[in-house]
Amino acid sequence: MARPPGPPPSLKGRALRHLAGREHSRAELERKLRPHEQTPGELARVLDELTAKGFISEERVVQSLVHRRASRLGAARLRQELAAKGVAPEAIAGALAELAPTELARAREVWQRRFDAPPADARERAKQARFLMARGFGGETVRKVLAGGGDTD
Repeated sequence: MARPPGPPPSLKGRALRHLAGREHSRAELERKLRPHEQTPGELARVLDELTAKGFISEERVVQSLVHRRASRLGAARLRQELAAKGVAPEAIAGALAELAPTELARAREVWQRRFDAPPADARERAKQARFLMARGFGGETVRKVLAGGGDTD
């Protein structure tokens, strides 16, 4: 269904539309809305207002991404995705520190969903290791998963 003709949405309206879909960091909104800024400083004022009213929250961005993606990704990929969203390094470090105790269990779950047996040869082992590493799990975690065949310690 086409939008009815009329004036284009304001920066604030566009920002709220983005925030209605999912949590966005200030940096993400700035990147998405910059092309629509009509006067210099307008975008900063809108984002300041939304931040002051609690519509933009870095903490919620971190919690949302971790909640959605941690069951499928390791710490390295989560760090990369959070950094791409413009989240502060301290907030990233805090979120990953909370996830560290579950890294091996999460890697085993991801491995078990994809592979039903331990690697039979070096080629299969390399394939499984690449799979886990591409999802952000570290070398030591990958080694433990492949050595244990997915069994819990």
